[in-house]
Amino acid sequence: MNTEDVTQIAALGRRVRESVGAVVVGMDEPVTIALAAIFAGGHVLFEDVPGLGKTLAARSLASALGLDFRRLQCTPDMLPGDVTGSYVYAPATGEFPFRPGPIFTGLLLADEINRTTPKTQSAMLEAMAERQVTVEGNSFPLPRPFHVIATSNPIEYEGTYALPEAQLDRFMVRLSVGYPDADDETRIILDRVRRQSPDVSVEPVVDGDGLLAIQRAVERIHVDADVARYCVELVRATREAVNVSVGASPRGSQSLVLLGRALAALDGRAYVRPDDIKRIAEPVLAHRLTLTPQAWAQGVDPRAVVAAVVAKTSVPPTVSAVR
Repeated sequence: MNTEDVTQIAALGRRVRESVGAVVVGMDEPVTIALAAIFAGGHVLFEDVPGLGKTLAARSLASALGLDFRRLQCTPDMLPGDVTGSYVYAPATGEFPFRPGPIFTGLLLADEINRTTPKTQSAMLEAMAERQVTVEGNSFPLPRPFHVIATSNPIEYEGTYALPEAQLDRFMVRLSVGYPDADDETRIILDRVRRQSPDVSVEPVVDGDGLLAIQRAVERIHVDADVARYCVELVRATREAVNVSVGASPRGSQSLVLLGRALAALDGRAYVRPDDIKRIAEPVLAHRLTLTPQAWAQGVDPRAVVAAVVAKTSVPPTVSAVR
C-alpha cells in the first residue's frame, strides 16, 4: 500500500472526526475507535448510562459517513418482523410481496437495543454476520456497505434485556462514553444556548462508494506475523484468566487485527504496531468475556480483566528490542 493512499485515509478520517466533534463534545477517543471500526467493516455498540450523548454520537457519525440511514427505536413489544421486514398481503393483486424492514439500509442505528426482547435482538444476528436476512426461508441481501451502530443502557436499569452472547460477539467494539469533565459539560450547555435549538446537523464527508474504497484500502494495511501472534496470545490469555468462565473467541483476535489496521490507517501508517492493539484491547475484548458467577456477584469488571491480560502479555520481541 502506498503512502498517498494512507495519507488520504488519514485526512478523510480527520475531517469526519472534526465534523462529528463540532456537535459531539468530549468523546474524541470513542468516536475515533467507532470510526475505525466502520472503516474495518465492523459494527459498533455504545453502552453507558442515559443522557451522555450516545445516540447523538451515533447519529452524527452516520451523517458524516453519508450512508443511507435508518433509525430503529427498540421497544419491548417490537417483533423480529419489525426489524427484518415481512410478507404483507396486497389486496389489489391478491399476493404477499415482501416489504423490507428498516434493516435494509447502509447504516442502521438501533437505539436502546437492550430495551427489546432477545428474540428481536437475535433477528439482527444473520444481518450483522452475513449481510443478509432470511424471512420464511427466503434470503435477501443487504446493501453494501452495511453497518449497525447500536446504543444500550447498563443492564441494571429497569426494563432492559441482556444482549445474547452471540450477538455481543458480532459487535467489533463496545464503547463506553463516560461523563464529560467540567469544561466539556460547560461547552455542551453553551453550544445549546448559542444554537437556540435542540437540533444539530452534520454534513456528509464521504459517501457509500467512498467508504467501500476506504475499506478496500484498509485491507491492504500490513500486519506483521509477530503482531498477529501477539493478538492471538492476548485472546488466549483471556481464556485462562481468573474470574473468566468463557474467554474471547477467534473472532476476538481477528477483530483486534482488523481494527488495528484501520486505526493505523487513521494514524497515517501502512503498518500495525503493538501499541495499536493495546489501545483497542479493552473495547474489542471485554464484551466477549463471560465471567464466573462468583466474579459477577463480586462486581468484577471485564475491562479490568482485559487490562490485566494486556499488562502481563509480552509484546513481540522485535518491538521490545526497538524500545
